[in-house]
Amino acid sequence: MIKRSLLFLAALCYWSLSQAQVPNESQAGSDSIMITIFLKHQQDKSLKQIQEIQQKNKFLEMFPPKEARVISWYVMMGIGQVVTVRIPAKNLRTLNLTIENGAWGAYNTEFYPTYDFIPVWQNSLKSKK
Repeated sequence: MIKRSLLFLAALCYWSLSQAQVPNESQAGSDSIMITIFLKHQQDKSLKQIQEIQQKNKFLEMFPPKEARVISWYVMMGIGQVVTVRIPAKNLRTLNLTIENGAWGAYNTEFYPTYDFIPVWQNSLKSKK
């Protein structure tokens, strides 16, 4: 149910963006993409166990990959961590491998394509005035 809601929300946001005619980075020739990563704590492990796995896997040494720019990184209580990165599209595999090699065992992971909705929202506010 939650995944369906997220897919619906993503489709609605995509439609809104396509209707807004706001220039974005892809229209400016950029090949970078934003990805939001859910690092969901495995509930059968304590924080100490999760940190030990991260250290063993050298997660914080490899994530984020040098090609990526962290847009936001939040702790979501009861879930884990939510990280949004911008990365060149050609380096998507590198991002995936850093998660597979560093986070697995400590977290269950989910990835979502992401874009900045603020310019669309601001444009809609301007058009209402």
